[in-house]
Amino acid sequence: MRNPICKSLLPAIALACLSIPALAADGEKIGSVDTAFKLLGRDHDIIVEAYDDPDVQGVTCYVSRARVGGVKGTLGLAEDRAEASLSCHQVGAIGFPQPLRQQQQVFSERMSILFKRLRVVRMVDAKRNALVYLTYSDKLIDGSPQNSVSAVPVPHSTVIPLRK
Repeated sequence: MRNPICKSLLPAIALACLSIPALAADGEKIGSVDTAFKLLGRDHDIIVEAYDDPDVQGVTCYVSRARVGGVKGTLGLAEDRAEASLSCHQVGAIGFPQPLRQQQQVFSERMSILFKRLRVVRMVDAKRNALVYLTYSDKLIDGSPQNSVSAVPVPHSTVIPLRK
């Protein structure tokens, strides 16, 4: 026999998970294209967003990803596909207000109501004096091997400071 107390706590736990603030950076929407018409709700589309690296001045990453439309997509209940593309570029003078970690998550975006996220991780390639960005999606139980990578070369006159 199952514990009735645990069963009654499930809705409260789910509500608590939904009320936790997201650790996502706000992407600036650059544009989108429709990929399939939906009679009710928004169409399926591909959205392109720009994310400025919060720890590196002068670097912006552009992420394109598919979004599910229809009623579920419009209400935020649909699970978006795991594919995304990433392109990061120097858009100004590169600066480092503080030392960087060798590897660090810099952006995260929710792709389903609870457990699926699109993530962007920055890695420092000290040998080549470059910043490498990787995007992928993960899920509580089963993530996806779909990924995309982009690198931003840093001028050799600028040393990338690393945390010790």
